[in-house]
Amino acid sequence: MNRTPAPASVGSPVQGAWEELVTVALLGTDRRTPPGAGPGREAPVALLDAAAVETVRRRAGLRAAPAAERPRPAPEDPRPPLPAPAARRLTMLLADRPGTGGGGRRGAAPDLMELLPQWLATANARGYAAPAEAVPALLDAARGRTDLRPAALAFAGPRAVWLARLNPDWRFALRATSGQGAALPPADDPDRVRELWQEGLFAERVALLGALRDRDPAAARDLLATTWATERAEDRLMFLDSLRTGLGPADEPFLEQALADRSRNVRATAAELLSALPESALAGRMAVRAGACVALDRTQGTPALTVEAPHECDAGMERDGVVAKAPAGRGERSWWLGQLVEAAPLGTWSARLGGRTPEEIVALPVNDDWRGELHAAWCRAAVRQRDPAWARALLGLPSAPEAGGPGAVSLAERAKLLARLDAAERAAWVAGFIATHGLSEAFQLLGVCAVPWAEPLGRAVVDALEIARDAGSYPWSFSGVMGLAERCLDPAEAKRLDGLLAVPDEREDASPGAGEYWAEAFQRLVTTLRLRGTMAEELRAPAGRPAASAAGDSPRFG
Repeated sequence: MNRTPAPASVGSPVQGAWEELVTVALLGTDRRTPPGAGPGREAPVALLDAAAVETVRRRAGLRAAPAAERPRPAPEDPRPPLPAPAARRLTMLLADRPGTGGGGRRGAAPDLMELLPQWLATANARGYAAPAEAVPALLDAARGRTDLRPAALAFAGPRAVWLARLNPDWRFALRATSGQGAALPPADDPDRVRELWQEGLFAERVALLGALRDRDPAAARDLLATTWATERAEDRLMFLDSLRTGLGPADEPFLEQALADRSRNVRATAAELLSALPESALAGRMAVRAGACVALDRTQGTPALTVEAPHECDAGMERDGVVAKAPAGRGERSWWLGQLVEAAPLGTWSARLGGRTPEEIVALPVNDDWRGELHAAWCRAAVRQRDPAWARALLGLPSAPEAGGPGAVSLAERAKLLARLDAAERAAWVAGFIATHGLSEAFQLLGVCAVPWAEPLGRAVVDALEIARDAGSYPWSFSGVMGLAERCLDPAEAKRLDGLLAVPDEREDASPGAGEYWAEAFQRLVTTLRLRGTMAEELRAPAGRPAASAAGDSPRFG
């Protein structure tokens, strides 16, 4: 086939030639012919030839730009490299994330992306450094999933911050690495610290303040005080929140000053932090106010608590963080009472109520239907003040009717209270809850349990799943718990599950297809547990070169 020759203007540039070719391409060669070519079947070929010639001309005609300053080399990462099998596994996990051509979960195959957080936690516990070639993919994964960021950035190390300064898509790393100290000036260089604090980007300043607070709380607070008066309200709020790390009595004067801040949110945060310091002046003031509202009534045969909620919210209460306006549908007096009791130190109640223990106080009757409001405030106080004795008392026994306990008013409240207990007690309580009430309300509670689940908890979950399967229960309603089990069961439990892999005989009242679903779900569970076990083995330190934390298994893989 004869081809239409390229335009005669190959050797001589024509003003606006590229724009003309773009116009022809947009309109189509049927409506407009390329320069130097006629209409017909050869017009598209002529257009492509002309575009190729013009592209070469445009590239060749570019003037060389002044050379930019080369970036400084990335800092060295002193941690030991990953074992080769673990490095290959990381590549597989990152390739399975959405948007990379990986597919995620299919049938009984494990959901690799959901295993990445555990893999990162184990690698960090062992003290390994990320392969340099994997850092961009790690940053992309962390960009799409904020829950991955702490572990991903800790694993990526100093190269993550170095790359974040060169790619705007990864700027989140500058803010999220506060605990790593990467790319931050050393503590013994106050001039550089002061320069970054005064001239750095907001994300860099947040990272600096967080890193300083980790290693020297007083220095971080003093640095914040140097610019506090000139900061924007939203920035003051973010900076003040960093004081949660290492909060102590020495922070009280600064927080008391913040109670007079122009921003209501800043005042509220300062009051919350002060109420977490039982010996603070604010905590004392709240104890007096709350104590005036709750008293022990001995006039009846059985001692009971009587409540007299505040009749007004005065200026002193507002200064100490009490919000005067109640939410819609909430009475003002009950709203004020809840805030006072929540902020009062829990340790004061025993002395005020006859030396009773938290369990005895919670068990007391409460007159005039104030029990729910009073106990809900004590729940919030136990969470804020991190008091395990009160948390235990308010939770009650897991076998109690509805497992509501004497004070926990919702599943969310119970989950928060559980987080104040140690890992073993938490697992035992949730195992008892599941044994009594099943899995239908256990999802939130399982989410606060340490991973891998302790043996009694793992056994309770597997037994409950088996009971649900045998009862012909609607299987999809347990998909959330099954997903948690894949990530949280001890891999050693895989052997116990072999007997659940067959398709069970379906009951007449069972959901259609339930048996096949349960078999597939248990197959995926077993496959995932075995894969997690393999991953843990791959991350063990090679013989003769132990990693930083290779003495024990990761708390994530088991």
